Amino acid sequence: MSPEVFVDILNDALWLVILIVSVAIIPSLIVGLIVSIFQAATSINEQTLSFLPRLIVTLLALMYGGHWLTQTLMDYTEKLYQSIPTVVS
Repeated sequence: MSPEVFVDILNDALWLVILIVSVAIIPSLIVGLIVSIFQAATSINEQTLSFLPRLIVTLLALMYGGHWLTQTLMDYTEKLYQSIPTVVS
């Protein structure tokens, strides 16, 4: 295996990880920012108020994006298996 092939595989894998994680993290960050602004404006310092909406939004994002996430992982895995003959030789 040449270093270029290894770098390409690693690059694709890291991009896939960033893409998958961002599906769950970005909505949670947006909701967390909105809730923290609301807490700062109203001086409410309740911990569950900041945790529960982020948890619900993260679970909803995973529910709605789950099919796409699974399909993307399966496509990448198929691509890796199909590239085995070219990587080995």
